[in-house]
Amino acid sequence: MKNTYTKTLALIGAGNWGKHLARNFHEIGALHTICDTDEQRLQNHQANYPGVKTAHETHGVFSDPNIHQVVIAAPAEKHFSLAKQALESGKDVFVEKPLCLDSDEAKWLVQLAEKHRKILMVGHLLHYHPAFTRLKELVDEGEIGVVKHIACHRLKLGRFRAEENVLWSFSPHDFSMVLSLTGVETLESINCKGSSFVNEGIEDLTMTNLTFSGGGTAHIYSSWINPQKEQKLVVIGAKGILTFDDTKPWPEKLSIVSDPIKYDSGGTAKVNNNSEIFLAIDECEPLRSECIHFLQCCKDRKQPKTCGREGLRTLEALQAAEKSLKNGGNEVSLNQDTSYYAHPTAVIDDGAKIGKDTNIWHFSHIFSGADIGISCNIGQNVTVFPQVRLGTNCKVQNNVSVYTGITCEDNVFIGPSVVFTNVNNPRSEINRRTQFESTYVCQGATIGANATILCGITIGQYSFIGAGAVVTKNTKPFSLMMGNPARQVGWMSRIGDKINLPLTSEELMVAKCPATGESYQLINDRLELMKNSNVSQECVTHES
Repeated sequence: MKNTYTKTLALIGAGNWGKHLARNFHEIGALHTICDTDEQRLQNHQANYPGVKTAHETHGVFSDPNIHQVVIAAPAEKHFSLAKQALESGKDVFVEKPLCLDSDEAKWLVQLAEKHRKILMVGHLLHYHPAFTRLKELVDEGEIGVVKHIACHRLKLGRFRAEENVLWSFSPHDFSMVLSLTGVETLESINCKGSSFVNEGIEDLTMTNLTFSGGGTAHIYSSWINPQKEQKLVVIGAKGILTFDDTKPWPEKLSIVSDPIKYDSGGTAKVNNNSEIFLAIDECEPLRSECIHFLQCCKDRKQPKTCGREGLRTLEALQAAEKSLKNGGNEVSLNQDTSYYAHPTAVIDDGAKIGKDTNIWHFSHIFSGADIGISCNIGQNVTVFPQVRLGTNCKVQNNVSVYTGITCEDNVFIGPSVVFTNVNNPRSEINRRTQFESTYVCQGATIGANATILCGITIGQYSFIGAGAVVTKNTKPFSLMMGNPARQVGWMSRIGDKINLPLTSEELMVAKCPATGESYQLINDRLELMKNSNVSQECVTHES
């Protein structure tokens, strides 16, 4: 394949696994800079890859305008900080597994990527292995019938780690594959037990059991004290068994046994001696495919197969397993929090995530895959579509459709009959479901009754959109917008009172909110809440 990539990618962390990423991205022709704290390691890479720049500090990577993508292969405890800085610097980001070590931090990264419209991908490598790709296709096509059980074994002798147990070191790939095959919304509970032999308190082997709605189960067995290496995924269905064994040679990595069970005339189950059939797959390096997939997604602005949200779902399952492990193997339920109110006429699809103390009123419909935060109020005849995200304390008034592609941060107010769009050029006869644009409504924004918000824009923090306005472009934080098309006519404070300042000023101007006394400063055409005001600056200095 002809190389269509340019040298715009930086790799942070070029050690044990990073060296393989460095080789692949260099051979693809995308590697611009390698960043690592080890001087000898950098010298070795510089000798291997002439022309590639090296750096000891990440600051230069994030500030370099010639670097458009950042790949992070540093220790897991640094993933969140590095990915956050990279996204805030306007880079597309590929993070090795796990995405980070805390699901709240992972949510932050996912939202940050969506806000800045950047690619966020997680290195769940086996999704790019042709054997797993084909296996998943066969499962989705119903080749082995309803999946009854999935068994994952990932075993070897060494390498022992002191900073993390085998669950976090070996199991993320298996959790990711299992959830991909079953659908994460069906996961109901997890229990996990383990044992420590090498380092006290660091589990060397773990057995995790997962239960899914509909009766399906899975187990994930991981160990770094097993003398024989085993990397195997077995999917048992009602009509057959698929096996992905990554220790076998390429022609034998993927196999199927069809109809393994037969019943005699008395109804007794017996083995049906059908032969194991090896399935042909393309031979390739999965890591090369993964690297190319990331670059292509960055080029085409498409969501990766293992996107940030996929990494978040995997992380949430791993955290549940860790919780069970540290509590003696007690079962951890992953059922959604149902401590919300829904009127009897409301329709809540399975797989919708709804936060505590949220109210959902008459004739509203929440689709599977929607994510509504705590203490929200969803009015009458509201539809919230899949992949919509509403933060804490959002209010959606009557007769609003919140379409796929829309994200609202905390404390957003959406007035009655507000109209959102998610396609720029809709045609009834043309299916454009893969072309949905993203719209981001930042913290504290208000959208007045009957306003129309065109897709692909950002409504800035604490913006105030007047009733009936038609918003066609990004709005500044604290701006007051009115008209068709909407134009800025003033400034609004954090609590929604007008600020007596012009739209722009060449010199610094300061005014106070008449209700709270909080001070605001105007710099050119940007309004900011001053640091001496009694509110967190982190909440109000977002640039749309």
